[in-house]
Amino acid sequence: MAITLTASFDTRREAEMTIERLVQEHGLDRTDIFVAAEGDENSAGEEAAGSDTEAADPTPEHRDDAALHGRIQVSVDIEDSDKADIVRAAFAEFDAEAVSEG
Repeated sequence: MAITLTASFDTRREAEMTIERLVQEHGLDRTDIFVAAEGDENSAGEEAAGSDTEAADPTPEHRDDAALHGRIQVSVDIEDSDKADIVRAAFAEFDAEAVSEG
């Protein structure tokens, strides 16, 4: 039975880390994972993180231009119900909120 698990993240980094965990460590197909801003505006999340924070050398100036217009939503389509627990664990590991199943 196919299901879709969806979760929201405060930062783009948390969403990206979740996706990489699912693909690299658990073998989920990247084409079954979808990422979007929760709202109508382009967004890097609600908090600056990763590449949206202060830059490292050679350009050390502070960045304050991250598009912080709302949370990042990640959806994962899975056919195997055993993988649902893996997806939920990855969501939890990277502080997902509003986890739902559809």
